[in-house]
Amino acid sequence: MGRFVVRRILQAIPVLIGVTFLIFYLVFALKGDPIQALAGEKRADPNVAAMLREQYHLNDPKIVQYWHYITGVFTGDLGTTYTGRPISDIVSERFPVTLKLALTAFGIEAVIGITAGIFAALKKGKFVDNLVLISTLVLISIPVFVLGSVLQLELGVKVGITPVAGIDDGWPNSYILPAFVLASTSMAYIARLTRASMMESIRADYVRTAIAKGLPRRRVIGIHTLRNSLIPVVTFLGMDLGALMGGAIITERLFNLPGIGGQLAKSVYLRERPVVVGLVTLLVLIYLVANLVVDLLYAVLDPRIRYE
Repeated sequence: MGRFVVRRILQAIPVLIGVTFLIFYLVFALKGDPIQALAGEKRADPNVAAMLREQYHLNDPKIVQYWHYITGVFTGDLGTTYTGRPISDIVSERFPVTLKLALTAFGIEAVIGITAGIFAALKKGKFVDNLVLISTLVLISIPVFVLGSVLQLELGVKVGITPVAGIDDGWPNSYILPAFVLASTSMAYIARLTRASMMESIRADYVRTAIAKGLPRRRVIGIHTLRNSLIPVVTFLGMDLGALMGGAIITERLFNLPGIGGQLAKSVYLRERPVVVGLVTLLVLIYLVANLVVDLLYAVLDPRIRYE
């Protein structure tokens, strides 16, 4: 197992370099002068602008700029903004909000999605199954910003059981509603994926053998069926954790949460290219770690899977 982890980490290095290079090149290839953007509508002082371009290597070829950036990443330095603020300060300030939101959404989609999928599979063709299928179809069909706006109006304004926006009420009060909105689509997919995987496992030979041996139904479902059925679900959840971190842009702006998503959208608008690249690099690292954790969980869920 240790050798497998080391091998996966080594494999992640070229992936990180390749992805960050594409992101860096695409972001810095955008038209517009970021130094002039700092001055707004006024014309930037030529001497100051030249000094800043030299300081941030903007006169160098893209590959040289990327070399300065990636060498900093491997030493833990995500760079600085054009105003001189370290991007690590922005991350330390904004990341906890996004992390709380993403983990809360992750818990909601995992618990509700898996539970709904299990009940739907065990009650195939009955009321519970139809209810799950219809409700998940509705959640998949409704855009996130529409669902969020409706829930803000109904639960926040009219009923008043949850904050409408901001994080003044702390966790969990300020995070439950935006987390549910963020998790809604993935929760529906997880419920359907769990249902399909459970139904396939129930028809498997080893499940019929366990039933024929007289094992209790709870043991057959909980150990023999559910354990193997969760493998594709765990894969989806692992991939979705990174998506929740990066996909919170709309949700954070809708609920006025000071997280990574809001900062990313603001930086794109202000042409703060180092901030955009630094934050996206952080999300790529989260994806890579999530991939590794998912691979390790495979061996826990299915004893037949072993990493030499």
